[in-house]
Amino acid sequence: MEYVILIVALAGIVFGADWLVDGSVSIARKFKVSDFVIGAAIVGVGTSMPELMVSFLGALQGNSDVAIGNVVGSNIFNVLCILGVTAALFPIAVTKDNLKFEIPCCIAVTLLLTVLSFNFFNTDVSELGRFDGLILLVSFGIFMWHSFYRDTKNSLAAGTTAEYEEETTPVWKSSLKVAVGLGILIFSCDQFVDKAIIVAKSWGVSEAVISITLIACGTSLPELAASIAAAVKKNTQLAFGNIIGSNIFNITLILGLSSQVTDLSSPGITIVDYGVAIVASIIPLLFGLKGRINRWQGVVMIAGFICYTMYLFA
Repeated sequence: MEYVILIVALAGIVFGADWLVDGSVSIARKFKVSDFVIGAAIVGVGTSMPELMVSFLGALQGNSDVAIGNVVGSNIFNVLCILGVTAALFPIAVTKDNLKFEIPCCIAVTLLLTVLSFNFFNTDVSELGRFDGLILLVSFGIFMWHSFYRDTKNSLAAGTTAEYEEETTPVWKSSLKVAVGLGILIFSCDQFVDKAIIVAKSWGVSEAVISITLIACGTSLPELAASIAAAVKKNTQLAFGNIIGSNIFNITLILGLSSQVTDLSSPGITIVDYGVAIVASIIPLLFGLKGRINRWQGVVMIAGFICYTMYLFA
């Protein structure tokens, strides 16, 4: 029965992601907001809801390995697998703004998390306290404010010369589509993760490995579905914004909030895992320097994810 629910939940994830992307693009067109910002702000936050629920519940239950492993694993999966698969199918355009602001922000918060978790490398065990969480939450606020401020400034500078596709769908319909799509995504993802854990435990896989692989991949399925759906609609900036935005929100918002519940100590998540997350955050910068992430680069990222997974299960 678990396998049947897994398949149905996966179908729900794909369907919900399609509605979420359609509604988000419609709203973006209506309010003249750039695709990247709408992808990072609305789609990015929306598809990160499963990670928020899993990490927050993990913190409430005193399971820090799940709380932290879910985020670290999701961020690795988002870049190496989701960005890799999306780029392998549809080459992704990378703008100068992406290279100057969004990607460096993603790298910065990943480094910040590593430094805070290991107490400036004075400890061998990953620990995240309430004050560390406050720093992450402040970083989230700064990123959100600057993203919308910069987007508004660019729109005003462009003036009436900016071209936007005419949007006739009423805002309330688009908003309803976003809400319904997001609801389907969250429910389907919750069912997928629950049943996947049951199956994994029946195979004798450890909880630490489950959190950074299976749970992380499961909660990242909305990002995968939303990014591919956006790319299929020739909107690679929304797909890219979703991935980068989700990674930033996972660290700053999700771990920031989760660490306010209780101090997060996670001996099962090692410096190697954080190191892979840092490398993953740098890859979009290196591969996007020429303004495009090509198919072969997507394949390289997928290969990197496979190698990391093999290391975890070795």
